[in-house]
Amino acid sequence: MLLTLTLFFLSAGAIYVACEYFVNAVEWCGKRLNLGATAVGSVLAAFGTALPESAVTFMAVVFGNTPAQKDLGVGAAMGGPLVLATLAYAVVGLALIFNRRRLQRESLQVQVDHTRLRRDQAAFLLVFVVKVTLGLVAFAIKPWLGVLFLAAYAVYVWREIQDADTAPEEEALEPLKIRPSALVPSLGWASLQALLALLVIGFASHTFVAQLDAIGLTLNWPPHLVALLLSPVATELPETMNALIWVRQGKERLALANISGAMMIQATIPSALGIFFTPWRFDAPLLASGVITTLAIAFLWRLFRRGTVDSRALVAVSSLYGVFAVLVVLYFN
Repeated sequence: MLLTLTLFFLSAGAIYVACEYFVNAVEWCGKRLNLGATAVGSVLAAFGTALPESAVTFMAVVFGNTPAQKDLGVGAAMGGPLVLATLAYAVVGLALIFNRRRLQRESLQVQVDHTRLRRDQAAFLLVFVVKVTLGLVAFAIKPWLGVLFLAAYAVYVWREIQDADTAPEEEALEPLKIRPSALVPSLGWASLQALLALLVIGFASHTFVAQLDAIGLTLNWPPHLVALLLSPVATELPETMNALIWVRQGKERLALANISGAMMIQATIPSALGIFFTPWRFDAPLLASGVITTLAIAFLWRLFRRGTVDSRALVAVSSLYGVFAVLVVLYFN
């Protein structure tokens, strides 16, 4: 148990440090590609940090030898958006509250592009409702509908890049960590740093998930309970760490764009894989995660629609994850 806890905390620390290198590199990649700040967060950063959990889903649904292994992939595809829509947004709210004085903020209002985030929530909600509905029905051509989810993500990326020039520039970037003497590092150096950081994030995330599973077994938790409650939190840790780092720098627009972009990936790519390679039928816990995620997104959409968002409101959305945790624990007991 001591070794498990040691690896648990070491891997969490490694993820945080690697995420600092990753966000630094991805900002420079966006600058060299002439992308707006929001597109950097919603496309580049989100795609990079979503790779580990997408790989988990891919391996489970494509190469899983048992229905239980394939179910874990479906659980990952459903659990990721739930964690992002509740806990990740709450982390942004908490970070803004605790860093208010350091950032010299006079209020707890979140400084973001409300119109763009409202639109993102609406798009995600539409895709997610279709995703949950497909988990309740069975018909012959359902596997082919996975193509629609891939197309939806392609449209989202195209739209984000098209709108990139409308986003205002962020403050001056910190020097690239592996080339601190270069005033304007090349795209190659920035990409190399991002790739190396992603490799560390992937390895550390895998270690973190393994230790979390071991802790769950030590506590005699059923495997499905660990898969639904703990594993999604672990696999979404890179996005959460990115958000925390950007908020500490006063760049909550990047932080929220990263979460929003990761949510769109989780709603489309892992879902497409699950629909392609599994029956994609939901039991009670999966349906509960879908309903609660939908409620969380509807709540966030209303917040951004108002044009002003208080940090405390973002913290409040985490209560929905608490509701889900209680429901799942009661179900398995």
